[in-house]
Amino acid sequence: MIYATAKEWRAAKHKRVLLFGMSGLGKTHVSNLLRASGDWFHYSIDYRIGTRYMGEHIADNFKREAMKVPLLRDLLMTDSVHITSNITFNNLSPLSTYLGKPGDPTKGGLDFEEYLKRQEQHRVAETAALHDTGHFATRAQSLYGYANFVCDSGGSICEVVDPDDANDPTLGALTENVLMVWIKGDEAHREELVRRFDKAPKPMYYQPDFLQECWQDFLRKFNVSANKVDPDSFIRWTYARALDHRQPRYEAMASNWGLSVTAQDVADIRTTEDFETLIASALETRA
Repeated sequence: MIYATAKEWRAAKHKRVLLFGMSGLGKTHVSNLLRASGDWFHYSIDYRIGTRYMGEHIADNFKREAMKVPLLRDLLMTDSVHITSNITFNNLSPLSTYLGKPGDPTKGGLDFEEYLKRQEQHRVAETAALHDTGHFATRAQSLYGYANFVCDSGGSICEVVDPDDANDPTLGALTENVLMVWIKGDEAHREELVRRFDKAPKPMYYQPDFLQECWQDFLRKFNVSANKVDPDSFIRWTYARALDHRQPRYEAMASNWGLSVTAQDVADIRTTEDFETLIASALETRA
């Protein structure tokens, strides 16, 4: 770790951290708070994915739908309109909409092979965006003059790395530049995340073997053909399993590559000083 002790962390003139964990546990909340202080640069992995690496895929998908409407088709063919996504740090809907959900096309579902193709695009994009972290940490300081840097990673970071491999290239590159911090939820947080997801299910990225297993299990359990799967039913059914699948991977990342703080402690953060104190405490606990 780039800060081995609480003393090193507190003395550092340029603090660099990466927050990881399930979406909904406070990564973006803390990142926004730090950015608002004026001393922290906020680098969002999902924003980078949706703009730099998948922006063209997302825009082309919008255009593909627009081409089905005669009026819009004529305007597009004559360069009379411009279609793009308005993705922001706090609104990543264009990215999740593009990822989509597999199943019945009459319910907005994607063919499973197309869904797998988009999942792979996301894996490649997320890996590239993570490898950009060091560049942005340096750029934030040298170009914009920010003293500190926070990387707000996506919930699927644990799916694109091998936390048990001491030679994992992505984790190796990250730990050379940032302190890896897991925001760990408890059972109550898990239940709340499941409840929230069940109310408003949204597309997400899954580790390929896990996804294939869930898909086949769903088809067998409900005796349904692939093109008749209700897309929302599948991702609701898969979500709780994804939480359980990711938990040990997050834990291994924290154990082998960083440290952990609780989601409750993160929820109590009100100032940058609160955050810095929390990280110092976590470093002391790890030591």
